[in-house]
Amino acid sequence: MSETQPMSEAMYYALLALAEPGHGYAVMQRVRALSGGRLEMGPGTLYGLLARMKKEGLIALTAEGERRKVYALTPAGRRALVGEYRRLKQMVEDGAGLEGYQ
Repeated sequence: MSETQPMSEAMYYALLALAEPGHGYAVMQRVRALSGGRLEMGPGTLYGLLARMKKEGLIALTAEGERRKVYALTPAGRRALVGEYRRLKQMVEDGAGLEGYQ
């Protein structure tokens, strides 16, 4: 993933959820909690995203049990997450003048 290319909302929240290592179901729960219930990620979406992020070097498999795989951010994943957070924060600051609009 290019550092200048914006992330999808699903990717951002999945990486944010993996700030603490976790397995797929835990990631789905964290995404729901972190987004205040606004974003619900189904298993198909999540596992496709996990495979993509693993291929791109943003996450790594850290443990594998009989039924669960535990993933964690790599240093590249942490940099990408922080970079996207800063990009989003700057966008909000740039739009601060809209506060009075209805």
